Amino acid sequence: MARYLIVAHQTVSSAELQSQVAELVTEDPAAEFAILVPELPAPNFTWEGETVDVAKQRAEATKAQLEDTTGARVVRAVAGTSDALEAISDELAGQPAYDTLIVCTLPPGISRWLRLDLVRQAQRKFDLRVIHVVAHPTG
Repeated sequence: MARYLIVAHQTVSSAELQSQVAELVTEDPAAEFAILVPELPAPNFTWEGETVDVAKQRAEATKAQLEDTTGARVVRAVAGTSDALEAISDELAGQPAYDTLIVCTLPPGISRWLRLDLVRQAQRKFDLRVIHVVAHPTG
């Protein structure tokens, strides 16, 4: 049984991510998934705490969506700090071992995470397999 950590924000409920999870569930029906939605940087919102609320809502909505549409066993859905690499590090430190990170980003040119080289940094820092899914924003 593999354990996957999904890291996404604007693309968390995308068809592309759902398709990737469905494929992994087909390969390993016992696989477990956790969803980590880092907060957006604070300037995008107007009141303190709103970034956490939005991230939590997206994580929970995606948990239900993936369970319903793909049959995935989603064991955790959480919000993390706005620094995605730090949020991943925090999640990895506090949970049983994950086998693979699934990082879902917007396409090149508009993805802040790609400009920050998140995928490659995560591969180097955590020494885990990383699946990069490129998706269009939803919701």
